[in-house]
Amino acid sequence: MLNRLEQKLRYFAIHDLTLYLVAGQGLSFVMGLVRPEILERLMLVPALVLKGEYWRLATFVFYPPVSNPIFAVFTLYFFYLMGTALENHWGAFRYNIYLLIAYLATVAAAFLFPLQAATNVYIDGSVFLAFAYLYPEFVIYLFFILPVKIKWIAALTWLFYFVTFAFGNGQSRMLVIASVANFLLFFGRDIMLQIRYGGRKMQWQARHFAESNKPVHICAVCGKTDLTDPEMDFRYCGQCQGRYGYCEEHIRNHEHKVASEA
Repeated sequence: MLNRLEQKLRYFAIHDLTLYLVAGQGLSFVMGLVRPEILERLMLVPALVLKGEYWRLATFVFYPPVSNPIFAVFTLYFFYLMGTALENHWGAFRYNIYLLIAYLATVAAAFLFPLQAATNVYIDGSVFLAFAYLYPEFVIYLFFILPVKIKWIAALTWLFYFVTFAFGNGQSRMLVIASVANFLLFFGRDIMLQIRYGGRKMQWQARHFAESNKPVHICAVCGKTDLTDPEMDFRYCGQCQGRYGYCEEHIRNHEHKVASEA
């Protein structure tokens, strides 16, 4: 379905959408330094939207990520890097759809709790999760010094989401669902295939391990094997009806096996 939509609507896609988001968040950060009360008017508060403050439906996506100037520069740069990478990987239309789903899910979750404010933190989080899934070996430098592969930070993010969903309030839980909804829509099928493939690979490895540890020679009398007694010399009796092996102790001292009569 997404392919058909892309064929019909790709001309309406907004190219370099991440640049506009980063520019808006950077501008709101500067405005917040001058007049901090402005930031409150950017947040999505459904009860106020219903009273006529409709701009909040748009401005909350430009809410600055952090309040510290140094971390704000780093966060905005990293968000631009991730968003640009996703757009280059998917194309502008699919990237727009990914963000649109996150936006609509966040708005829907916010309106379930109309008196509480919501920001774009989970929308940005969904971009991070997608980038980490596609480029798990990408290395970022925390505090511009400590190198860490992004897959480990993504694992901590998933843990944070799990804890928030398990122990957070109702709005937090719904916003977590909104944050991962687009991720699951885009990557759920691939994840299920990986799980299925991983399960089959584990079964194959288990069978291979069992077969590799299966003895080749077994004494038909005492049960010794070439695994329990690696130095033992096993022989096979030509007078027994069937392929029966014996250890050195029983090759000359055993009752010959005779096939049972039907």
